[in-house]
Parts: sequence; structure tokens; C-alpha cells
Amino acid sequence: MAEQDFQNDNFIIVTGMSGAGKTLVTKCLEDQGYYCVDNIPPALLLKFAQLCNSSSITKLAIAIDVRSHNFFADIDQAIEELTLAGFSPQIWFVEANPEVLVRRFAANRRQHPLASDGRVVNGIEEEQKLLTALRSRASYIIDTSKLTPHQLRGTIVEHFNQASSQNSLGQVHVLSFGFKYGVPLDADLIFDCRFLPNPYYIPELKPLTGAHPLVSEYVFSFDATQKFVDKIIEFLSFVMPLYQHEGKNHVVVGFGCTGGRHRSAAIAAESSRRLSDAGFKVSLEHRDITKDDRENDDKHA
Repeated sequence: MAEQDFQNDNFIIVTGMSGAGKTLVTKCLEDQGYYCVDNIPPALLLKFAQLCNSSSITKLAIAIDVRSHNFFADIDQAIEELTLAGFSPQIWFVEANPEVLVRRFAANRRQHPLASDGRVVNGIEEEQKLLTALRSRASYIIDTSKLTPHQLRGTIVEHFNQASSQNSLGQVHVLSFGFKYGVPLDADLIFDCRFLPNPYYIPELKPLTGAHPLVSEYVFSFDATQKFVDKIIEFLSFVMPLYQHEGKNHVVVGFGCTGGRHRSAAIAAESSRRLSDAGFKVSLEHRDITKDDRENDDKHA
């Protein structure tokens, strides 16, 4: 058997939920120099990969989804055959929240391929069950729920930029928030800061926020705060390479206190600075820092 050229990033299988954006992902891969084919039956995967491998094609992306209907049941066997033949494809799984998918189908006036009774939500539920095993094998999961087409394209470009940089430690989006306003749904890791002394009860600090030097100085005047941040930086330095190994290059880290104005904001800002100094690509967001807390003076900040 001839040595295969299609290994890892050079051979990508794009799959996932209908309406999640697989077509756009495939177009983005085409922009990256991939020869892209949409929706061939899984049983033809091996033969097609061998054909491309014997040609001048150096990068291949194949989109497969449930439009293949009965053919889709063969996807697991087809991937195993590829592996046994010496190919090492990455599986990119594109998904979105069911609520978002329903809105997209409604906006485009499209029928879900598995909605035999005409109800999109039933088709989505059936598709989720059908794709559970395949999703567990994915090397890269793209959630498009909150992404515009432009942002999705940027995410894919960034993925390749990071893959080509050996010194990249990954992206960390640091987010401060208030628990009373709800936990951020897209956070991968959440750290609760409510065990720390609260500047809310210091009259001169109460009207300020964690972005103010006086509040930050107070929060970090306690040994527990220093140790807390030390351990978080150590933890993230340990897990980020492991995330990247599994194809996850962007992690959202949330720091929460009750109102999101004092403790969490100060700790998020300091953590961002230290992560950046450690070599991570960092972005910082204070979700609730500007929310008016005057109506909640009986609660913690």
C-alpha cells in the first residue's frame, strides 16, 4: 500500500447538525486550499480518498450529513475502513443550539431532512440521536449558535493560524459575571469568587468597580486571593495544551461573584494580565460590571 498523503489537517470530514453551517465551513476550507466535496455516500469515502490521493490533490475535505438518509448508517464503518487503509482524517462536527436551528429553518423556509411529520424540532431531536456517536469521535467541534457567518469564517482561519504556530498556547476569553444575572452558558470553566471578602461593604469602594485600582488593591490585599489566582494560572497552563490536543483551541473562563461588579471583575482583570504574560492569547470581558445595583442594596455585590 502506498504511503498516504492525507493525514490529520490534510484530510477533513465535515459533518454535524443540519442548519448549523456545514456548507459555510466547507466553503471556508475551500478558501484554505482544500478540494471540497459535498455529501457523498459514506460507502464511497475510501474509494474517493484513494482516487484523490493518487492525483495532484494535497488537501481534501468531504462534507457528509443525514441528507444521505440510509447511506448515513454506514459512516462509522466507512471511517474505520479509512483508518485501516492508512488515512487519518480529522472529523469536524458543526452544531448549534436547537432553538437557533429552529429559527434558521424558519427564516430560510426549509424543511428538516428528518422531519417526516413536518415539525423541525422533531427532526432536530432525531438527528441529535443519530449523530451522538459521531460527535464523540470529533477532533474539532464548532458551535455556531452565537456566530455570524463572518465570525465563523474568522474562527476557522484562526484555527489554521494556531495550528501553524508551534508557540501558540491557545486562546482564553476571560469573563467576569454576576451569579444573580445568570451563569454564562458558553463558559467552559467557572470559578466562584464569592468566598473572598466583599468590597461591596466598604462604603468608599461600593460605588466603584473591580476595574478601579482601589477595589483591585483591596481584593488582592488578602493572601487567599493571591493563592487563588496563582492556582488558576497554574491550572490553565496545564489544561490548555490538553484542550488543544483534542482540537479545542479556545476556552471561555468565567469568574463570578454575586453582582459581577467587584471581586470577579478585579480577579478577571488580573488573571487576564497574567495569562497574557504567560504567552496565551487573551481577551477580557466584564459582562455585568455596568449593571445598576441600586435596586439590590440588600444583596451582595
